[in-house]
Amino acid sequence: MGGRIDVYIDIASLYSYLAFLYLLKDAPVYAANHVQVVYHPVLLGAINQATGNKPPISLPAKAKHGVFDVRRSCERAGVPEVRFPPEFMKRAATMLPLRALHYIQCHFTAETYVTAFHYLFYRYWTPDNANLCDANVLQAVLREAPTGFSGKSSVVSRNAPPLFTAADVNAILAGATAQVAKDQLTAATKDAVNRGAYGAPWLWVTNDAGVSEPFFGSDRFHFVYKFLDLPYQDVSLLNAPPPARTVKL
Repeated sequence: MGGRIDVYIDIASLYSYLAFLYLLKDAPVYAANHVQVVYHPVLLGAINQATGNKPPISLPAKAKHGVFDVRRSCERAGVPEVRFPPEFMKRAATMLPLRALHYIQCHFTAETYVTAFHYLFYRYWTPDNANLCDANVLQAVLREAPTGFSGKSSVVSRNAPPLFTAADVNAILAGATAQVAKDQLTAATKDAVNRGAYGAPWLWVTNDAGVSEPFFGSDRFHFVYKFLDLPYQDVSLLNAPPPARTVKL
């Protein structure tokens, strides 16, 4: 038993955030079953451009339905407080924070990298929709990022030591504007497209037999579990009597 999940995600993709949360929650189970999970920051806008895809909000019918789907999906993932950033399409150009994440991935521990990814997701989508495309805002967010961030309570987490020193943050910002990080983001995005991606989250899953298949979205994990031959419980309707209803007189 074992395998690998390559996860191609963008901070500006809400369903990438939800997929990340599910993967993070189940990280101990994946580790126990020798399944490696690797997160690759990619630019969703470039994937859309390469494949002719368009954001759901650009189609009125999808945007109208999305109000319901987003609410249901966020509640299920345990983040009902999620809200879309103002001027979303402008803030969706997340090259700077994505390049910063590539730098962090190369120069810090895997645990620090995942925590930083988690905190940037959190600050982008909740609670005040930090504009991570602004270098000054990104710098401030990285400086306040706490170690051991759980996503449940920023007040408690901020009592923890900072994830990065001031010198670390300066190095990350400098690295995010360097050609190496730019090339890494471009390469990761092209890799996703070459593996069939037309959106995010895009999962490229390899099982213990060395066979790989793609999976799309934040609600296809039961297919991933089956492909990896992991024990799981599927969603099913219970054959039980309906609950008694109280009649109001």
